[in-house]
Amino acid sequence: MTTKTHVTRYRKQDVDGITVFYREAGDPAKPKLLLLHGFPSASHQYARLIEELKDDFHIVAPDHPGSGHSDAPDRPYTFDFLADTVEKFLRAIGFTGFTMYVFDFGAPVGFRVATRNPEWVKGLIVQNGNAYEDGLSDLAWGFIRNRDPRAARDLLALEYTKFGYLEGTRDPETISPDTWTLDQHHLDLRPQPQVDLFLDYHSNVAQYPRWQAYLREHRPPTLITWGKGDPFFLEPGAKAYLRDLPDAQLHLLDTGHFALEEDLAVIAPLIREFVPKA
Repeated sequence: MTTKTHVTRYRKQDVDGITVFYREAGDPAKPKLLLLHGFPSASHQYARLIEELKDDFHIVAPDHPGSGHSDAPDRPYTFDFLADTVEKFLRAIGFTGFTMYVFDFGAPVGFRVATRNPEWVKGLIVQNGNAYEDGLSDLAWGFIRNRDPRAARDLLALEYTKFGYLEGTRDPETISPDTWTLDQHHLDLRPQPQVDLFLDYHSNVAQYPRWQAYLREHRPPTLITWGKGDPFFLEPGAKAYLRDLPDAQLHLLDTGHFALEEDLAVIAPLIREFVPKA
């Protein structure tokens, strides 16, 4: 008997005049998996994970406004704006009742959506995305406290984009240069949204207590997969979740910030085992 294989489709959805690009794959009858990307990337960072999981789940992975192939309207960018747009996008396509995978910038977007709509979230997968001050490195505090647009713009240089992919990895030669090259292409085309978001990152730290209260109250089943070589979000940030989610599964991986680049073969089976329980 031939196994049915699902294709990935590349779609667009209008949200209040903003075109949101997203990848969708899998059978709508299967468990729903929402993938929220981080900086400086877009939904393309999940392309290999989608290919690995598309026969097991119904997957949606949007590009945030100002990232990837979504529109970049000329306006101030904040994490509230990203979360507002993602929330409206999910309503527009009728995608609720999902397990949510959050990474880096995707964590503050996802936690805002979750605190507003806790009934939507059936499970949570956290990969190098902080909701606690524990584990914020000196590098992270540097951009959190930064209020200088010129300094924020400097962080969009190729050397920093490449650093984010390679630092803390086991074997840098296994990380494709296509990753940081593609991210840099989008950064160079549209830098201002990312500059604005760097300058707004402090708003996320201010919301940490609210997100922690959500975790304590709603206790979503949670899987934590964390690259412990991450130069921005250190190992204590992963362990901090256990204070409010003592039943969470925690897996510390010997890799860097973009853990999927080296450990897709570890993370994908963990997701398959976890999601039906969520």
